[in-house]
Amino acid sequence: MFTISTLILALYLVGFAALHSLLASLWAKGRARRALGDGAMRWYRLFFTLVAVATLLPLLRLFYLHPGEVLYSVPAPWRWGMVAGQGIAALAFAKTFLAAGPLQFLGIRPDDGGSKLIVRGLYCRTRNPLFLFALLVLWLTPIMTDNLLVLYLIATVYFILGSVHEERILAEKFGAAYLEYRDEVPRFIPSPRCRYPETAGEATGPAAVLDDGPGSEPGSPRW
Repeated sequence: MFTISTLILALYLVGFAALHSLLASLWAKGRARRALGDGAMRWYRLFFTLVAVATLLPLLRLFYLHPGEVLYSVPAPWRWGMVAGQGIAALAFAKTFLAAGPLQFLGIRPDDGGSKLIVRGLYCRTRNPLFLFALLVLWLTPIMTDNLLVLYLIATVYFILGSVHEERILAEKFGAAYLEYRDEVPRFIPSPRCRYPETAGEATGPAAVLDDGPGSEPGSPRW
């Protein structure tokens, strides 16, 4: 069932995840700050985004050339229910992303604000709404191939481990404030009610910005 292309894809995905986790770490950013200075660090998020795009393109190419063997295909009408679920999750992802300020998130507009904990919108119900919506889009795919299954499994593990890694960084940066937030708000499964007081003023839109400083973690929750 699994071929050499599956192994290549799996190894590339593991390398992709490892590289991005390394670049998002405080260790890597500390080394970059010492080497380049605080002024250049204003553009670290843009650098991270460009690396992410550059390393994602070969992955898409690999999947285009090697889609893999079909493992199952969900028949109608269940297929259309899954597609509808994907559409809803994708719209929720896009709304959350846009509410955060995509230019700042991607690093196109450098952020010179101070670091502080700001909780808005869905982040008072779940600590990782974007990871949640992304996983829903992936696992509601009605046609599954062996290579897609490898991608989804590795992506799921990466999201879970990545959320743990990010929260260690955020706890180190924000201390007791983030620890209290972490203890009250579920990691993935959203609470039916807001579990943490939303921050009043300053930010606009239904967003929670957990770190808006010049050295904020690319890939860490910002909404």
